[in-house]
Amino acid sequence: MKKVEAIIRPEKFDIIKDALTELGYAGMSVTEIKGHGNQKGVSEVWRGKRYRVDLLPKIKMEIIVNDDAVDNVVQTIIKESQTGSIGDGKIFVTELVNVYRIRTGEEGEAAV
Repeated sequence: MKKVEAIIRPEKFDIIKDALTELGYAGMSVTEIKGHGNQKGVSEVWRGKRYRVDLLPKIKMEIIVNDDAVDNVVQTIIKESQTGSIGDGKIFVTELVNVYRIRTGEEGEAAV
């Protein structure tokens, strides 16, 4: 089992969620976060003054999938979120040792 974490633009979330749900990957955790990478924020003008916004709003999606589904999930996220501009985000894939379902006590792939 793997955990796929994607940090994406907020405006792309619904498109990605719908695409993953259509493929059968409806279970996910979603967090609203702020941060920056190479983009290093943006400059904005408000009431004639220039302000630097260093931490930009992003969405972090966490999806637990079987090993054979990782590539399909990652490619779907890339396809639906890619704009070609800086700030599109990142995807991290990590190995999970085990998963437990609290309600039933199931573990491993049965708990996903």
